[in-house]
Amino acid sequence: MNTALSVLALLVALAALGRQIQVQRRPAVPARDGDPGDLPADALGLRHEVAALREEAASTFQHLAVVRYDAYGDLGAMGGGLSWTLALLDARGDGVLITSIHGRTEARTYAKTVADWACDVPLSPEEDEALERARVAG
Repeated sequence: MNTALSVLALLVALAALGRQIQVQRRPAVPARDGDPGDLPADALGLRHEVAALREEAASTFQHLAVVRYDAYGDLGAMGGGLSWTLALLDARGDGVLITSIHGRTEARTYAKTVADWACDVPLSPEEDEALERARVAG
């Protein structure tokens, strides 16, 4: 009787092992339109993690540009070509333009908010150029 019970337990264990091997060998079906299909739980978790990272990355500064120039142009070496505009924008075109105008004895710095690649206040030609370079750079 003990031998028959041992053989029966062995057969049940082998059947369970066979099913486990079949499940592991079956290729995962890629998800379509948000349907997880037969993806293992860890792959589905990774898919959600990647989606969250992509959403988070969209709000980081991805479009950057710097334009350097002499703000005083024909007035001589007053600025020495040290004036600059920095564009820092995310994937949606939201961010800031920072402009620093350097003269011989002083420097002034300005910041302008950008939303959807546009600014609600007038931009200098250099700021327009920095915004366009940042759009192309991303």
